[in-house]
Amino acid sequence: MRRAIIVFTRVPVAGQTKTRLMPYFSPQECAGLHTCFLKDIAGQCQKTQADLYICYTPDDKGAALKNIFGDDKIYFPQMGESLGERMYMAIQRILAKDYGSCVLIGTDVPEIKQADLDYAFRLLDVHDIVLGPTQDCGYYLVGMKKPVREVFEKQTYSHASVLENTAKAAFEAGYTVGFARTLHDIDEKEDISKFRNRMRKIVALQKSETGRYLLKKQKISIIVPIYNEESTIESLQKQLIPLLDKCEILFVDGGSKDRTLSMIDSRFRVLHSEKGRANQMNLGAKESSGDILFFLHSDSELPKHPLAEIRYVMKDHLAGCFGIAFHSKHFFMWTCRVISNHRIKDRKIMFGDQGIFIDRELFFEAGMFPNLPIMEDYQFSLTLKEMGVKLGIAKHRIYTSDRRFPKKTIPKLKVMWKMNRLRKMYRDGVPIDRISKMYRDVR
Repeated sequence: MRRAIIVFTRVPVAGQTKTRLMPYFSPQECAGLHTCFLKDIAGQCQKTQADLYICYTPDDKGAALKNIFGDDKIYFPQMGESLGERMYMAIQRILAKDYGSCVLIGTDVPEIKQADLDYAFRLLDVHDIVLGPTQDCGYYLVGMKKPVREVFEKQTYSHASVLENTAKAAFEAGYTVGFARTLHDIDEKEDISKFRNRMRKIVALQKSETGRYLLKKQKISIIVPIYNEESTIESLQKQLIPLLDKCEILFVDGGSKDRTLSMIDSRFRVLHSEKGRANQMNLGAKESSGDILFFLHSDSELPKHPLAEIRYVMKDHLAGCFGIAFHSKHFFMWTCRVISNHRIKDRKIMFGDQGIFIDRELFFEAGMFPNLPIMEDYQFSLTLKEMGVKLGIAKHRIYTSDRRFPKKTIPKLKVMWKMNRLRKMYRDGVPIDRISKMYRDVR
C-alpha cells in the first residue's frame, strides 16, 4: 500500500516564522531555528518508505525549501482560508493520487523520529484517523486513509482544547482514532528552555541541527560586582571589550569611593546597588536577559574563549565554574588552587572567585544569592548541593589576584587556616555578623 507524508510548513522567512519567539530571538534567528527544525524533520521523513510532499506558505517563497528537502520532492502551496481548511485540502489532494494512507505533520516538533511516522502508519492499519498529540494539548500529526472534512470543520487552533475537540469531532462523525506518541512542540521561549533541559539528558539531541543551533544561541550575561576597583577595572575591561557584541555585560557598583566609575568605558552598562556582593549580583541577575548568568569578580583573568567554554559545560550541566589559578609560583598558592578546584568535584562547592555560571531559571529557583555580608557564594553552593544540582567545571581556569594573601609563607598559611575556620564557624551556626567582622575586605 502506497503511503505519503505531507510536511505542512511555513517557509522560514525572517519576520514571518516563529514570531512568538520574538524578541527573545531576532527575526533572522527565528528563521534560522525554523530551518534547523525542517532539516531535522527532513532527515527523519526520508528514512521512511513513504513518498514525501512539501505543502508550504507563503506561496511565492517555496524555492527556498528545496535547499532543505531536495529537488526530487514535490512542492505545492497551501490552499484555503482557515488552518483547518488548508490541512484538509492538502490531505485531499494527496489521497487523490491513489495513496492508501497519508500523514500530515507540522514543523514545530524537531524531535519527531522515523519510528513516530512508521507507528502512525501502523495505527492507520486499524484506525480511520491518527493524531499525534503535543504536550500543550494540540497535535503535530494527523493521518487518514480518506479525507475526513469533519475533523477540520468548525475548529479553532492555538488553545488548550485543540486535540480534545478534534478527536471529539472524529468520534461524533463515526470514525475511530488512534494516538501516536506525545511530543514537545516549540512555540515560545519556555519551550526553548525545556528543550535545552532535555538535551542535558538526551545526548542525541545535542547532535541534532536544532540542538547545535540552540547551544550556539544560548545568551550569556556577565555580571561583575564592583567596589573600589580602580586597580583592576582597566585590565578587566580590556578582556571584556571583545565580548561586547557576543554577550551582555553588566557592572554593578556598590558605592565605590575611588575612581572606579569614571574609569568604566561608556559602552558598558553600569547599575548601582547597596554595597554587598549578594545585593549587587542579585540586582545584575534581575536586570539581565541571558539564559546563562556568569558572575565574575573584577580581579579575574579569563581564559581565551570563556563564552565557548561556558556553553560547552552548560550543554550537560545547569551550573558550573571555571575553577581558580594564581600566577604566584609559591607552593602554598598552588596548594590553595588544587584544594579549591578539588572541592568543586569532591564536595560540590564552588566560590565566587572561581567564576560561577548558572542557568537563569535555576538561579532564581534557588533563591538567588542569600543576603549575607560574606559567605553568599558558599551558602549558594550549599543550596545547589541540597537541590541535587551537579556542577560542571570548564577546561581552563580563571586566574585571580592573590591580593588577599600576604607575601610571606607563614602569613599565607594563617589566612588559609582562617578562611577554613570561618567556613566551619558558618556551618556551625555562628552569627554571620560576627564572622563578617573577622573577615578582612582588601578592596
